Amino acid sequence: MATCLPFGTIPFKPHSPRPAKITCSSTTAQSQLAKQHLLSLISDQDRGLKTQNNPLKLTSIVSAIDDLAALGKDSITTGGSLSATWRLLWTTEKEQLFIIQNASLFGTLTGDVLQVIDVEQRVLNNVITFPPDGVFFVRSDIAVASKQRVNFKFTSAVLRGKNWEIPLPPFGQG
Repeated sequence: MATCLPFGTIPFKPHSPRPAKITCSSTTAQSQLAKQHLLSLISDQDRGLKTQNNPLKLTSIVSAIDDLAALGKDSITTGGSLSATWRLLWTTEKEQLFIIQNASLFGTLTGDVLQVIDVEQRVLNNVITFPPDGVFFVRSDIAVASKQRVNFKFTSAVLRGKNWEIPLPPFGQG
């Protein structure tokens, strides 16, 4: 469904040979605006670390996420376009935030936090990098549960440094 709105300010001119310019605001345009709003809300939140102690900001961000989800309620988000390497911009996931916040225990700062998804191969990998040589890597199996939901189950986890590796027990599903 599209809502048509006037584009720009067009002064009224009697007997103007040119009709007023009209454009339609589609769901795609609304989604882009909602996405930009969400990105602006999370831009200064240090991947969610600052949000943990700011309930008002958390409420605003969750509301923006809900608004974006409502705009895409009829779309399929579990198809092939989900297969990609995604960079974490913000989360409330406590274990990830703990690792991000405490990277100094490994003598470094947190680098990229990534999620690598391959729907066809049914694999989801969470990757937290610790430059220059460290990584926390969690492998998961996934199953498409609906047009907008993927279930996962962790299958392995490892913490690696330049010359060492510690296998960790995988736990969790969702």
